[in-house]
Amino acid sequence: MHASSPLAEIVRFGVFELDRKARELHKAGVKVKLQDQPLRVLTILIENAGQVVTREELQQKIWPADVYVTFDQGLNNAVKKVRDALGDSAESPRFVETVAKRGYRFVAPVISGPSSDVGSRSRSPLFWSTALISTAAALLLAALGYWAMHRFPSRNSQSSARVLLAVLPFDNLSRDPDQEFFSDGLTEEMIAQLGKLNPRRLNVIARSSVARYKGSRLPANQIGRELGADYLLQGSVRRESGRVRVTVQLIQVKDQTDLWTGSFDRELKDILALQASLAQTVADQIRITLTREQQNRLASPRTLDPDSYEAYLKGRYYWNKRTGEGLRKAEGYFQQAIDKDPAYAAPYSGLADCNSGLTWHGFTSPSQTLPRAEAAARKALEIDPQSAEAHASLGLVLNHRWAWPEAEAEFKRAVQLDARYANAHHWYGDYLSIQGRHNEALNEAKEALKLDPLNRMIGTWVALRYYLARKYDDAIEQSRSTIELDPNFAAAHLLLGEAYVQTGRPKEALAELQTAAKLSGDSPVYVAQVGVAYASAGRKAEALQIVAQLQKISTECYVSPYGVAQIYAALNDKKKTFLWLQKAYDDRAVWMSYLAVDPVFDRFRSDQWFQDLSRHLGLST
Repeated sequence: MHASSPLAEIVRFGVFELDRKARELHKAGVKVKLQDQPLRVLTILIENAGQVVTREELQQKIWPADVYVTFDQGLNNAVKKVRDALGDSAESPRFVETVAKRGYRFVAPVISGPSSDVGSRSRSPLFWSTALISTAAALLLAALGYWAMHRFPSRNSQSSARVLLAVLPFDNLSRDPDQEFFSDGLTEEMIAQLGKLNPRRLNVIARSSVARYKGSRLPANQIGRELGADYLLQGSVRRESGRVRVTVQLIQVKDQTDLWTGSFDRELKDILALQASLAQTVADQIRITLTREQQNRLASPRTLDPDSYEAYLKGRYYWNKRTGEGLRKAEGYFQQAIDKDPAYAAPYSGLADCNSGLTWHGFTSPSQTLPRAEAAARKALEIDPQSAEAHASLGLVLNHRWAWPEAEAEFKRAVQLDARYANAHHWYGDYLSIQGRHNEALNEAKEALKLDPLNRMIGTWVALRYYLARKYDDAIEQSRSTIELDPNFAAAHLLLGEAYVQTGRPKEALAELQTAAKLSGDSPVYVAQVGVAYASAGRKAEALQIVAQLQKISTECYVSPYGVAQIYAALNDKKKTFLWLQKAYDDRAVWMSYLAVDPVFDRFRSDQWFQDLSRHLGLST
């Protein structure tokens, strides 16, 4: 629909209805609360459906000239509130699409005119009599059909439509705040268990995207609308004296119907049996048909050593923090889990992820951690060859070790085994960027973000995919989106600052990179990028001070030579750039993987030495 097409006072799109005169938005007949500015933005976009509405046009129509300073933030917030109200997302828009560097476009079909039950006051009495009789008959038939369906349910009558389920964070009823790891871990385990039931029919929202509802008392319909979920599973966990009791409630979002409430009481060693029983019951309640293989898997869970399981949950709890301290604690707990139960595959995969993370974030030397990571991932696969998590963990290690064909094979196998495992797409996207396959990399990164839309690290790595593809404006926009979710997330500030460096915005770059370094606890990886910003701005003395700082830090902990090489590259010091790149190569530094696509080294790509080094890495310049 074009701007020139006449619009009625009431327009419809999807299940929504906008009354332009009354300034009200309804969803399936229920009024949606939306503030004035977001509602005006939505109205203008709908009035120009299919066309780009620039940010300047929106400013002129909604924001007075004297508030220009706050316009950018105001518009971003307004668009975010519109998307929240519509259950939409910037990454996979169904209604409001962001047009980079220009504005926004309403992309859904718009029907001009009232819905079928509005604006019919002029009908004749005979019409209303006939309509009432017809409606009564239809309601009677519907009631009979509803009764018959529930009195004689048919397993073969299930819809083929995909169902979206959100498992909200379980409440900890153990009266011990130190047991939060257990309720959080059980939530994550149930998400994984339910997600493997029937991926073609059932999609389960990832942990990071439901974590913000921990302790929330929002009504089910609001949470469901925000997540776009059809069903919510919420519950509580009580763990005492070697036993665990889980009480859960399954809610249908559209009418807030309590479909089922149940309790499960097991010894801790039978926790996998508890999870399997709960998963089977949920599948039955929402009519998800399971294959015989899936049924057999649920019917024969192994028993676990309670201490091993507890240590594993603590490991995942700390691993999810993604900090140096968190990764080291997680590593210790995963090892405890392995020591208690050497035949338990999951802790080996966790141990591999910890060591990979410690290496990638620059906390430890590759020679110290990568061998341990690879051994752990291979042991996980020896125990459970069908583990998507273990294949992805091994792929990540091989990616860090520059074993390119083997890494890609592991990532592909992980995706094949569990297409909804976000980390498999997330890490595979990084591999594809390294190989210069940027379109494929973005597809994988966006798929990971679609599966786990509120995961800050995944969101940041979407920005990294754009950055390495030289799509700096998109990298900036994506980084800002992640910072909106969490202003204290260091990696998002890092990517934003790096993109500012490449677009010639030294003041903004330095501010973001200094913020990133501070938030990271002055991690050497982050401090090095402050040096790159100084060097790119022509501030050689400050850049060399950062080099000296990194060399001092290296006497106490590991510092990757790659970061120092980046600083000298930004200073256009060819001799020292190549010297430090050689050190990074000899050190097997993880970040050397990015050599062929890192914009910082673009000025040296035609140099024969640089090309030879790239070939030694198995990369093409």
